[in-house]
Amino acid sequence: MKLSATFALAGLCFSGLGGGALAADGTAAAAFGVREYVHQISLSPDGKQAAMVTPSAGRGYHLVVLDLTGEKAPRAILTSSGDPERLTRCSWSTETRLVCQIYVVLKGAQGRLGFTRLIAINNDGGPLKVLSAETNERSLRMSQNGGAIIDWATDYAPGGVLMTRDYVPERSTGTHLANEEDGLGVDRVDTVTLARRPVERPNPNAVEYIGDGRGVIRIMGVRPKRSTGYASDTIQYYYRAADKRDWRPLGQLMVGSNGYRGFDPYAVDPQLNVVYGFDGQDGRRALFKVALDDTLKRELVLARPDVDVAGVVRIGRQRRVVGASFVTDRRETEFFDPELRKLGTALGKALPGRLVTFVDASVDESKLLLFAGSDSDPGIYYLFDKKTRRMEELIPARPQLQGFKLATVKAVTYPAADGTQIPAYLTLPAGGDGKNLPAIVMPHGGPSARDEWGFDWLAQFFAHQGYAVLQPNYRGSAGYGADWFQKNGFQSWRTAIGDVNDGGRWLQAQGVAKPGKLAIVGWSYGGYAALQSSVLDPDLFKAVVAIAPVTDLETLRSEHLDFVDYPQVSAFIGKGPHVTEGSPAQNAAAIKAPVLLFHGDLDANVGIGESRLMERKLKAAGRSVEFIEFKGLDHQLADDAARTQMLGKADAFLKTALGL
Repeated sequence: MKLSATFALAGLCFSGLGGGALAADGTAAAAFGVREYVHQISLSPDGKQAAMVTPSAGRGYHLVVLDLTGEKAPRAILTSSGDPERLTRCSWSTETRLVCQIYVVLKGAQGRLGFTRLIAINNDGGPLKVLSAETNERSLRMSQNGGAIIDWATDYAPGGVLMTRDYVPERSTGTHLANEEDGLGVDRVDTVTLARRPVERPNPNAVEYIGDGRGVIRIMGVRPKRSTGYASDTIQYYYRAADKRDWRPLGQLMVGSNGYRGFDPYAVDPQLNVVYGFDGQDGRRALFKVALDDTLKRELVLARPDVDVAGVVRIGRQRRVVGASFVTDRRETEFFDPELRKLGTALGKALPGRLVTFVDASVDESKLLLFAGSDSDPGIYYLFDKKTRRMEELIPARPQLQGFKLATVKAVTYPAADGTQIPAYLTLPAGGDGKNLPAIVMPHGGPSARDEWGFDWLAQFFAHQGYAVLQPNYRGSAGYGADWFQKNGFQSWRTAIGDVNDGGRWLQAQGVAKPGKLAIVGWSYGGYAALQSSVLDPDLFKAVVAIAPVTDLETLRSEHLDFVDYPQVSAFIGKGPHVTEGSPAQNAAAIKAPVLLFHGDLDANVGIGESRLMERKLKAAGRSVEFIEFKGLDHQLADDAARTQMLGKADAFLKTALGL
């Protein structure tokens, strides 16, 4: 790992943050291609400092410490090159100590593998130490999982945390010092001295632990392995009663091709002695709480008749649950905490038209780190002081876009071929009447995901270049219940892709899309949908851009053969004629439109071989195709130069293909 710690970075100041790529290039592609300036941010326990992970030139990242009292200038104390190590997130264990996660994708015998490690560093760039337990030459297997912090509040010592640990057994021949334990456990670790002691002995089948925010583990998830070594379809959850050590059954979560079935625990409230979690309710995802005692009393906390409950809202060092969110046309939050409910209403009035998110809090929750943004506003981070009722602007999320007029996003619905109304978001270029435009349908990834109202850098770039952009939440998307999800976007591809294509027809019927000027752009499953849309209707779209796409379902299945989730991935894809019929690479001859492909060669989500296969198949069929590979990048293409190149190339390709 080529991590470097420094005490300062020359010339670093608020006015110069995040503008490197735009200054070097000056084009819209460069401005929109620069990664979001605040990748992740956290507040110190006393609320006087913030630490943020921010992009550096190219594909690297800095850890920048902000003195919120104004006494010291911002300073970068840690840098990762992004080639291959990536700094992903950092949080405070004390007023002067930070814990950071490093993520690496490496090529191995089993393909591209992701690894995580946790490190600790002082806020002045002082001694950097690895918190993750190390393997050695006696270890019987490698450890991809470097552990995760599950509790910041312990009674061990200031700076003590609870973190998971992947215990790796060792060869015992010729030594009495070998570790024979195997599986996931929990250690209490001092982030300053590195002193550690086990809190939960490893369980070879454990996959999850949940703490109570006070240093006590209350929930354990166990997923037995099959005789083949693959993971089973069942996660058995256990709980501990208050002040007890024995594990008692809580419930089962089934992992199937249509998602999860059963109670999925998320967070423990030690005061109420309950665990919050999700389960089905009338065909939709709802939030429940279950008593952690002999009664296991279950209560419905929040359900919606129209959409799934999206997630819990948590706050503070103890990550207490204060509300839940759901997404209709826009994301909304229902607060359980009366004070935060009142504050949320007040902030909504103070920042009209923007969605406000609680990001972090000081240990006493008197200071809150907030984020507010909208469809045409990339967002700003604020510090709110409850005692003084003062809100201070900290830093914009995308300062390089401050000089651009950004587009608004409107929630719309359009009819599918069978009459079903498909929800979508329409982004129109700023300043026009929204008619007779070159247009793009942009299906989201997943497929078990969904688009929602807010700032989208990819859609905004194309809108800035003069395109109308439609983002459909086709059937197969998450968030609308089991019936909408269907069998998933692969097994039910005809419905999902049909909905996507009907979005293009609607743009034409509404006069938004100029005749003959309709294209499709997608990333991941969206890239699959972009390609498969032209298999289903070869004459609809005049250009196809696919970024990191799935192109062959059988290839996708085979990519997981050496991983424990193979049975679940295989079941998700399914068996039958749809595997061949629903694979763009197997139907390349049907595609008439020119195709532009982008893919990173370290993609661990969708192997780059899928795009290489698509290119070969299209060329063999005599079709127009161009493929751009990015060396050393994974599924996200998190590199300013690569994204700038991708945007510029895609825009030029679309203009040529559409005759603009």
